[in-house]
Amino acid sequence: ERAKELFGCEYANVQPHSGAQANLAVQFAILKLGDTVMGMNLDHGGHLTHGSPANISGTYFNIVPYGVNDEGFIDYDKLREIALDCKPKMIIAGASAYARAIDFKKFREIADEAGAVLMVDMAHIAGLVAAGLHESPIPYADVVTTTTHKTLRGPRGGLILSSQEAADKYNFNKAVFPGIQGGPLMHVIAAKAVCFKEALSDDFKKYQQGIIDNAQALCKGLMDRGIKIVSGGTDNHLMLMDLTPFDLTGKAVEKLLDEAHITANKNTIPNDPKSPFVTSGIRLGTPAVTSRGMNTEDMDRIAEAIALVVKGGEEKVGEARAIVDELTKKYPLI
Repeated sequence: ERAKELFGCEYANVQPHSGAQANLAVQFAILKLGDTVMGMNLDHGGHLTHGSPANISGTYFNIVPYGVNDEGFIDYDKLREIALDCKPKMIIAGASAYARAIDFKKFREIADEAGAVLMVDMAHIAGLVAAGLHESPIPYADVVTTTTHKTLRGPRGGLILSSQEAADKYNFNKAVFPGIQGGPLMHVIAAKAVCFKEALSDDFKKYQQGIIDNAQALCKGLMDRGIKIVSGGTDNHLMLMDLTPFDLTGKAVEKLLDEAHITANKNTIPNDPKSPFVTSGIRLGTPAVTSRGMNTEDMDRIAEAIALVVKGGEEKVGEARAIVDELTKKYPLI
């Protein structure tokens, strides 16, 4: 009931153990083996469960990817062209490393024109959607999935949302259990209930605004220091650093940042020349530092620390770590 109130929908299934399980359940409910599915190219910011050959989705279904243009934005004209050509059974909107707002209305129009079911995976932006800081996919999608952690700041878990009509038509309850899972994890479901209650509060809306403000500040701080950001900015909680101008790999910079006590992950960039195990990018996000209480001025200090490591390598790790120590002392965990 809290999930339905939070996102303004008629049906919610809180049992999926993860976002991947929620996605699999929806695919199991709607698709048949070999059906054509359009999902965002993993190299362009998509998620494994949207059709990667390493995932069950890319093995059991015929995946036709779409991606971003040279500026790093979803190419909706190309997406429409591909959809009308391949006539997919399902189009998946949503991403794992895409820093721009997603136009769900445009996705709906394309899905309708192509005769496809529209599934939206809003895992990364669910907290922003709940706070009204990103357009909600609920009015446009046939079904929406999400995780309950990330920006929603709850326990690790998944969630399926839809209209009652869609839930009855596709029988999502049956797809979750006994379809792809056994018994529910009641301790995690209890934590989800707490998460949804928190997300309904005014304090949560302030937290989400802080995430956006901090992301803007971190992004600006990095760009001001000559760090290239994919798409030239961010509309949400994350950003993707392009390391190709420095001839560095995401794998190497991730390790150096870790030595400076900055946790980030290597990530592919659009048309990445490196493999997903090496990459040319680093993905950064602001929910955790915002939870710790940090503000936009602190983001500039973090940008300075990251830039020191990117430009100076091993020699600058100590200097970057000193900035991190200064910030962690300013915002103690206990």
